[in-house]
Amino acid sequence: MAVISEAATSKFAQVGDVRIHYNEVGTGDPLICLHGAGPGASSWSNFRTNLDAFSAQYRTILWDMPQYGKSSKIVIDKPRLTFISGILREFMDQLGIERARFVGNSMGGQVAIKLAIDAPERVEKLVVIGSTPVGQSLFCPMPLEGIKMIGDYYKGEGPSLEKMRTLIQTLLFDSSFLTEQVLQERYEASLDPEVIRIMRDQPPGREDLADQLHKVACPALIVWGMDDRFGALDIGLLMLRRFQNARMHIFSKCGHWAQVEHADEFNSLVLDFLARQ
Repeated sequence: MAVISEAATSKFAQVGDVRIHYNEVGTGDPLICLHGAGPGASSWSNFRTNLDAFSAQYRTILWDMPQYGKSSKIVIDKPRLTFISGILREFMDQLGIERARFVGNSMGGQVAIKLAIDAPERVEKLVVIGSTPVGQSLFCPMPLEGIKMIGDYYKGEGPSLEKMRTLIQTLLFDSSFLTEQVLQERYEASLDPEVIRIMRDQPPGREDLADQLHKVACPALIVWGMDDRFGALDIGLLMLRRFQNARMHIFSKCGHWAQVEHADEFNSLVLDFLARQ
């Protein structure tokens, strides 16, 4: 099998004033993957270990949110989830995608949840990984340890390789999944001057969806790591209760990146869920 490269699958779309970058691999029904909000994140970095499996069955789109990856580095002065999910909807319109399946890690899952709330006809099925679209937890003080680290990354003396190493190690239960290549890629991506300026001076605010979760009607799979230090487990249980058609899978010995730390089992779990009628 030929190796799928980032450069060969890289594409852009212009959505109003926002230039969106994405990678596209495979054919068939559309599957859109959305990354988390950590410094230097992109959907390629979040889902590269899942791309072969997903693209064998679906037209897989790895979508970079505004402010991340190669997408426009813009100030978001509106409610973040509403704004980004609106851009995502317009992006789908441009590509002629009426309805898609979604896999979202952390913040990416929150964006997909908001899309499922505001435009349920666009979301066929939804998979979220450690996503926390509400601001309160009974299990953990909020914001969680990892979320504080994201907030602190651009403060003080600004980004550093050691800050990035500590942050990614916190994402993982097993730090051996942090390779020097991943560390360098994420660190270098976090050094964009526009990103530093935005995250230091005008970071986007949170948007709480607690009173809207009951509107998520599509089949949903909630995936969690028992050792997640970025997402409180009870928020996953809350979504399981509030969503109209949900199930939940919890991995032991797993942090915030179930799709990385348990890639093979995660891929099988997600593909089986997406294929069910």
